[in-house]
Amino acid sequence: MHELSRRNLLGLIVKVPLATAAVAAAGPRAIAAEATPPERSAAARARNRIQAQHFPNVPLVTHEGEKVLFYDDLVKGKIVTMNFFYAKCEGICPTVTANLARVQTLLGPEVGKSVFMYSFTLKPQEDDVAAIKRYREMHKAKPGWTFLTGTPEDIEKIRRGIGFSYPDPKIDKDKSQHIGNVRYGNEPLMLWAACPGMASADFLAESVSWMLRPEQSRLQAS
Repeated sequence: MHELSRRNLLGLIVKVPLATAAVAAAGPRAIAAEATPPERSAAARARNRIQAQHFPNVPLVTHEGEKVLFYDDLVKGKIVTMNFFYAKCEGICPTVTANLARVQTLLGPEVGKSVFMYSFTLKPQEDDVAAIKRYREMHKAKPGWTFLTGTPEDIEKIRRGIGFSYPDPKIDKDKSQHIGNVRYGNEPLMLWAACPGMASADFLAESVSWMLRPEQSRLQAS
């Protein structure tokens, strides 16, 4: 796999705008209760702008054959993790998927209740519903972790929207060189980040848990 430079990784992490620490500390209930109408309107505009730029509301199909919309059904109002794979990958995909299986175990009952995990195929022309379902079963994914496919055009919109692309077109075209990162975030609070999919499972699980309780983050605790 093509290694990301430190600059590229930092660029990926900040590509989707983050909410301020004050907003994160307040939490969604406090924001709703305390914000004045103009502030709520500004927040709504910012949220709509992020959706329009980064979360195309394209149709997808789950490993169970259910038709869903990317933003409306998978992302809106949720805390999520997102990554890419393809079923016949002999590179980074199996390692990242196995690591995410450990993350799911660490997060426990939060997955499917407070956190939703999504994996999108990079090769939808090869990975139909049956293929992604077999891949999911092979990695013993539990409820709350959904594998998805769609048209090549729509998958590409998602990949570029969430920042999983290389500036070099030649490298970007080679799926075996794909970025093995995980995007995670709290959509209502507009908090988004990313980290390598092969990072420690403990670190990944802790990072996702910050999205559940941002007021308890290490930054604010210090």
